[in-house]
Amino acid sequence: MISADEKSQLQALRRCHPELGTAAGRTRRVEFEYDRGGTLASFGAYDVHLARLFGKVADKTGIVPFMELVEEVMTSEPYPSAANVYWVVDNGSSHNGQRSVERMAAAFPHAKLVHLPVHASWLNQIEIVFSVIQRKVIKPADFADLSALADRLVRFTTRYNATATPFDWRFTTKDLAALLERLDAHRPADETLLAA
Repeated sequence: MISADEKSQLQALRRCHPELGTAAGRTRRVEFEYDRGGTLASFGAYDVHLARLFGKVADKTGIVPFMELVEEVMTSEPYPSAANVYWVVDNGSSHNGQRSVERMAAAFPHAKLVHLPVHASWLNQIEIVFSVIQRKVIKPADFADLSALADRLVRFTTRYNATATPFDWRFTTKDLAALLERLDAHRPADETLLAA
């Protein structure tokens, strides 16, 4: 199963003054003023069982760069020889609607595009990967130009694939019961007193 999406409007911000690293008694200092160096989009396809990340950087989001990512994945083993490859996506413009399902099936008949419900993109595991990218690659943003940002994204994909393991992403009914119990422990004994 492939979890896919795009992260748009990644800015190549160049700090006006260099960062000052940590030292004894001093925290790291990052300049707040910056020059804008443009934006690009990062596309990701994440195999949730193998923890394998495919990444593509493009000038902007759209059907063409998304389908280029699909082609990269679907022509890499084990996907060409799989009976079915399920792609979980949100309803973003690069891959929304029935036409995207038909486009995917025409290009790769064994690829099945599955759309998440509207406003439920948080269920897509690629969002966890994008969160890691945001924290470990992009922040604090300080890039000489767009090519420096693109290079860091590409190098991260290689590093991630060398070290990643699948997310242990389960939430059972037992977990739900425990969560509700913890929430109930923090609820006032008589909520009608709060309404008064």
